[in-house]
Amino acid sequence: MKKIIAMLLVLTMALGLVACGNNGGGETTGATEAVEVPGSALEILETVWGAYAEEEKFFAMGGDMNNMVDNAPGKYDVADEGMTATLLVPADQIANVDDAASLVHGMMVNHFTCGVFHVTGDADAFAEAMYTAITGNQWMCGMPEKLVIAVIGGEYVLASFGLTDIMDTFETKLGAAYPQMELKYSEAIDLASEAVVPGDGDIEIPLG
Repeated sequence: MKKIIAMLLVLTMALGLVACGNNGGGETTGATEAVEVPGSALEILETVWGAYAEEEKFFAMGGDMNNMVDNAPGKYDVADEGMTATLLVPADQIANVDDAASLVHGMMVNHFTCGVFHVTGDADAFAEAMYTAITGNQWMCGMPEKLVIAVIGGEYVLASFGLTDIMDTFETKLGAAYPQMELKYSEAIDLASEAVVPGDGDIEIPLG
């Protein structure tokens, strides 16, 4: 009789240990995965552009007027006036950026422009400011059709605009490269914001 009782006690303890082990496993599964912060603004654009197949790429340029790169993203000098003129960063927000990179369409910046900015302050507030700047911009002929704004790693803001087909492909590549990004906006640009400019055809905007 004593042997039977002892065996039952051992069995009860074993079952208890298994139950505890299962509970511990459940807690691990529910843990939040850490968000990885990219190393630089340029790294983000190089990663996304590098995901394009050769036949998907378009003629592009990166960087500012003094640091221009052909057919690749480039580092952008935050002191360059093109931060506002081309990338549409509000003048009062430039002080919040300490690193930037760009990639633009080589023929027409309104076909595709993307800036990535490392923000030293509130990245969400910066993203909102970029949205207001892009949607409120007085476009000339050949205006963009879609914008995409995202926060990556909690510190980087990507703001882009261009033709719908180019933007759709870019957004797909971006999402695949940075699945943890926070997509703030992905929407059509209101045609009512286009300014009336005499003449026909696209107007090229300087990169710097």
